[in-house]
Amino acid sequence: MSASRTPHDTRIVDQFTRWAKPFAELAIHAEAESMAQTLAACAVTKDMKVLDVACGPGIVACELARVGAEVTGIDLTPAMIEQARLSADRENVRVAYHIGNALHLPFQANSFDRVVTRYSFHHMQEPERVLAEMVRVCRPGGRIIVIDATPTPECQKNYDRAETLRDPSHTSALTLQQLLSLGADSGLEPVVVHQYRLASRLQDQVAPEDWSALEAMFAKDIAEGQDRLGMGAWEDKDGIHFYFPVSIVAWSKSMHEKPLPCS
Repeated sequence: MSASRTPHDTRIVDQFTRWAKPFAELAIHAEAESMAQTLAACAVTKDMKVLDVACGPGIVACELARVGAEVTGIDLTPAMIEQARLSADRENVRVAYHIGNALHLPFQANSFDRVVTRYSFHHMQEPERVLAEMVRVCRPGGRIIVIDATPTPECQKNYDRAETLRDPSHTSALTLQQLLSLGADSGLEPVVVHQYRLASRLQDQVAPEDWSALEAMFAKDIAEGQDRLGMGAWEDKDGIHFYFPVSIVAWSKSMHEKPLPCS
């Protein structure tokens, strides 16, 4: 796999190798309300075949397996898959994990009842191709679910600037309309569109070497009171807090849709 990695793939693997354990342990990734909304959008029942794309440390995959689904997870970063396997063992659930690229999913067309990805599209240089792969491996009548940060159009540029400083593997967070347009371009009709805000503390999300620049950026946004970052930042006694503006979009794959060719 390493021979075919792009420079951006390497940035992702480097970033998430470094952050694999802290990322797995960060409480907001298992926050109860947002997880409940995720599970509702997935609408998984016992014995469904489910694929979690860019599964990270397996937080969503393990929750879906707990429902009784037959879950497969795939991620580009081996250290994340290691954390995911540890989580599955610890939680006594069964998930089949693979190391692989979301642009080239190693599965047959029409293999899964549900195909989900959470908090990953802002790392993708070609999210439309990732979505096409997700559609390809989803069976007709199945559901494709994308959950990610979706800043408003007027804040998108500044949001991306802050996120790229915090995480060099960030590309661009799509607006909700851009995400919906990707689905429309793939011939998909949304069945769920839901938005929520996920609160976090800045120092929990930032490497020490990036702290000064990000703190200054957020402090300026707070002082000006304009929310140009689109993160609703505020200062509390324990530091700077902000929220991720998140959207859930679930599409149903048409029963009459022809299978897409492998990319």
